[in-house]
Amino acid sequence: MYAVLRTGGKQYKVASGDLVDVERIAGEAGDIIEFPEVLSLVDDDEVKVGSPLVEGALVKGEIMAQKRGVKILVFKSKRRKGYRKRQGHRQELTQLKITEISG
Repeated sequence: MYAVLRTGGKQYKVASGDLVDVERIAGEAGDIIEFPEVLSLVDDDEVKVGSPLVEGALVKGEIMAQKRGVKILVFKSKRRKGYRKRQGHRQELTQLKITEISG
């Protein structure tokens, strides 16, 4: 069984037991988070697609860690002018372990 859930403006395909990195969610390691925004739910031979959400579907996950993603460098320059700008960015992430999919 797997589900497609929406959190942080993105969609993730998850199955029970998966480790997923999502946009930062407030909480500490060990907290249980519920995701009611389930877009589709697939069991062995049954497929439920919401319009836009599947009613009664729920995905539960446990926060494993709060971390930061890899550093992304942004570089701008203008030719022949000596203008160069470099900027770095690291995205705040939450690592989740999916514990239960119901619906």
